Amino acid sequence: MIKYLFYQKNPASHYVYIDMEFEVASDDNIQIQLPSWRPGRYELGNFAKNIKKLEAFGKDGKSLSIRKLTKDLWEIDCVNTENVKITYSYYAAELNAGACYADTEQLYINPIHCCFSVIGKENKEHQITLNIPTEYKIATSLDKKGNVLIAKNFEELVDSPFIASASILTDTYEEYSTKFYLHFVGNCKPDFNEIKADFKKFTAYLYNFWGDFPFPEYHFLFQITPQKFYHGVEHLKNTVIALGPGYALHDKNVYEDLLGVSCHELFHAWNIKTIRPKEMLPYNYTKENYANTGFVYEGFTTYYGDKHLLCSNVFSTEQYLITLEERLDKHFHNYGRYNLSVADSSWDTWLDGYMPGAPYRKTNIYDEGSLIAFMLDIKMMQATANKKSLKDVCRKLYNDFGKKRKGYSFQDIVNLVNEISEKELTAFFEKYVLNAADFEEELAPCFNYIGWNLEKIESLLMNENKFGFKTIDNGQFAKVALVAPYSPAWKCGIFNNDDIIGVNGTIVRNNLSQLLNYYVNEPVISLQVVSNDKIKTLELQQDNYEKTWFFKSKIKPIEMQTELQKQALKTWLTN
Repeated sequence: MIKYLFYQKNPASHYVYIDMEFEVASDDNIQIQLPSWRPGRYELGNFAKNIKKLEAFGKDGKSLSIRKLTKDLWEIDCVNTENVKITYSYYAAELNAGACYADTEQLYINPIHCCFSVIGKENKEHQITLNIPTEYKIATSLDKKGNVLIAKNFEELVDSPFIASASILTDTYEEYSTKFYLHFVGNCKPDFNEIKADFKKFTAYLYNFWGDFPFPEYHFLFQITPQKFYHGVEHLKNTVIALGPGYALHDKNVYEDLLGVSCHELFHAWNIKTIRPKEMLPYNYTKENYANTGFVYEGFTTYYGDKHLLCSNVFSTEQYLITLEERLDKHFHNYGRYNLSVADSSWDTWLDGYMPGAPYRKTNIYDEGSLIAFMLDIKMMQATANKKSLKDVCRKLYNDFGKKRKGYSFQDIVNLVNEISEKELTAFFEKYVLNAADFEEELAPCFNYIGWNLEKIESLLMNENKFGFKTIDNGQFAKVALVAPYSPAWKCGIFNNDDIIGVNGTIVRNNLSQLLNYYVNEPVISLQVVSNDKIKTLELQQDNYEKTWFFKSKIKPIEMQTELQKQALKTWLTN
């Protein structure tokens, strides 16, 4: 058995102290490994950077020699001892859905950040004892005996975050004899009746979509923040969701975010926690797990996370279309779609993480993958007279791969789509997944098939519409977020992170679009710009031809739908 003791000395310091104990036989030495990344975020995290003062002790508290072999692998000299005790502290000061955070109000731990595995002993039982205030409650999916948390092996341990706090609010609901827990931490007033009514709807829909639950019980752990926040991380029997602001939890936008991320993360319990690409079965926590199938494990999940809220009547059609239009805008406004394929962008999450990175370089496996899933869903319906869909691919992945602990390959996905649709769709994958491409040519007829039109609406913002650059509000001036290649803004020298502080000598005060509109008929507009801490003046000229650089996507039902379109839409809404 591997034992850990977690405690705090000064909670305000954000340090968590950890004692780890295990037995050794006649080993001359043993190695301990700290994970270097966490599933759900496909980039290196290098958690060892938060470890302070790692020491090892043997029988009678005798100090043992410990040496570092790699950035997160240590070797301990265990000669003449039967027991090893390791002591260290971990800096837990990042409050989101995937990290660790400790202060005077809570102890929130994702064990993958701070729990070592003992090489060769990963399949032994692992126990965590929490030395916490008596008034603290514990939210976790692990088996619990008082303040002792029990995992059957290291894999379960690192897939099971926990929160200990006096302020945890918990309620439960049941679907198909499975119990679901809702744990809220933070300054908020959850209306459990409203939340449970909506969660029961999409939970039941997911059960019927897949055919069963892959877990005996499930825990939603909500970290509610005082500021605007949105983040979720999936685990097999639980998810952690960070959301805010807490005072607006039941306001329209925040509550819709709560529903959206919760449905998405619950879908992950099947897709990626149970059904995995072969490159991640099993997970190798010591290095990158490269895979080009992010369009499946994140894209399919994003697509169905949105769609199932519509199909289960949690979201109205209007609410769903707003989300869908946002994903379309992200595609059409991302010029990286011409430069790096969705498959390669999946691989490259390990290279540059989840930051925007170099402009125009890559695509997004979540948004692009969700549109690929939509197109595949419709094309499979078309090929089978609405008898089969992408749902059948998901079911087969679950039954033939997930339940059998068999990893899938990119080619397995292609083969399943072709087999179930009884149509050769390999060219679709070649064009839209393996190569960089714009989706509009394929999206428009797919929407038309279910009686919807994809329209382009001119942006009301002059900087987006006429001049080709997007900005974000930084409190006063306009900070440039994106510049369309070859647009007037691109030609005049505006680029990402520049601050537009003036237009024709008039200072910008959250009114950039209005000022540009006022001067739009002038042949040249003078912009005062701060770039790399230097003030410069740029001349902005309109193109000689009419072009909308950043349009807004709009999905509208066709007024005179055919019977085929009506039937297709009805079928699509039940898949």
